[in-house]
Amino acid sequence: MRHPILSIAVLSGVVMLAGCEQNMDDEEVERAVAGVNVVDESNLNDIMLTVGDPEEAVAYFKRAVSQNPDRIDLKRGLGKSLVRAGHASEAARVWAEVVASPEATAADRVELADAYIRSGDWAKAKTELNKVPPTHETFKRYKLEAMVADSEEDWKRADSFYETAVGLTTQPAGTLNNWGYSKLTRGDFRGAEALFGDAIGYDDKMFTAKNNLVMARGAQGKYELPVVPMSQIERAQLLHTMALSAIKRGDVVMGRTLLQEAIDTHPQHFEEAVRAMRALESNVSNG
Repeated sequence: MRHPILSIAVLSGVVMLAGCEQNMDDEEVERAVAGVNVVDESNLNDIMLTVGDPEEAVAYFKRAVSQNPDRIDLKRGLGKSLVRAGHASEAARVWAEVVASPEATAADRVELADAYIRSGDWAKAKTELNKVPPTHETFKRYKLEAMVADSEEDWKRADSFYETAVGLTTQPAGTLNNWGYSKLTRGDFRGAEALFGDAIGYDDKMFTAKNNLVMARGAQGKYELPVVPMSQIERAQLLHTMALSAIKRGDVVMGRTLLQEAIDTHPQHFEEAVRAMRALESNVSNG
């Protein structure tokens, strides 16, 4: 990945330094150029962590760490890029190195806990979160605390942490959706429905929350689609989800009706709904 704009900026900076400071000695010039390169490197690091290809970012930071093994900022970049690329176990090993450094912060330990959760090691995640000082009150810390509490079915603590996390971010849609799914798994369908609705209110493009909302409503026998923004394809998919919910509750006639509506609504061939309809008809004929 090339960044010509950054290269030009560095070159321009070097030319300007050379033109304005004719009397500087070689050591001063080296220090000045090094300062410009640090700015350039910082910008490139940020780009790699945000808009760069995840695998390319991993390769970039691995090279950087191999050349500067004592730079904790580069190890942080590697840990974050590994998470973005889906290499959670490797990310956990890198974050463990960061946490072992004298320069480590509470935020680094939260990142380690996150990597452990992503790799499915809930016990280690809980251990790391327990080491985070109570003064470190961040959205990510409390979101992870809620997820760990969920994994242990400690619903009271989970609700408390979810509520705290939601209050610490301006973009709570994902956390509200997670909280709603937690309620759904507990059988609190009304509570789940309300939280999924709140999530969609913050992000009306989040299809996962829409699908979960339909499941929560279907579990209560509410078989009309909620009034939320949806495309034609999304409508067909949500009708399919509603149909499966109805069938699961034993409302087979309603399920068949909803499946047919899903098939008719989808602008293309809706293979998944068609297969469900065939399976339903086969079970009915054999029953």
